[in-house]
Amino acid sequence: MIDKHFAQEFAKEWERAWNAHDLEEILSHYSEDFQMTSPFIPATMNEPTGTLKGKGNVREYWRKALNRFPELRFETQTVLVGEKSIVIRYRSLRSELNREAAEVMIFGDDGKVVESIAHYDDV
Repeated sequence: MIDKHFAQEFAKEWERAWNAHDLEEILSHYSEDFQMTSPFIPATMNEPTGTLKGKGNVREYWRKALNRFPELRFETQTVLVGEKSIVIRYRSLRSELNREAAEVMIFGDDGKVVESIAHYDDV
């Protein structure tokens, strides 16, 4: 089981990297072959499955998001722990839209995220 302290520290670092719009720091939390699923991937990346595989593909997706929304900020609400996963519930804040969100993050043995699945209250 993931330790609550690890989960909370991970969430702080994750939020800080996103709010700094530091793409390389964001990506440092993920394994090279990790998989990302989001309801925004089909429109942004022309990938109908909603899933991207590999850090390079996700880098491009997140680069587009950060460029498109320079005011984007995340505000962590709750961090939940599981066996090899955590859930970060947060608010995705932009000037015209505040959205409730949660991500399930599954970790490998090295402490890096191997899979992430994003959920939003309004897509």
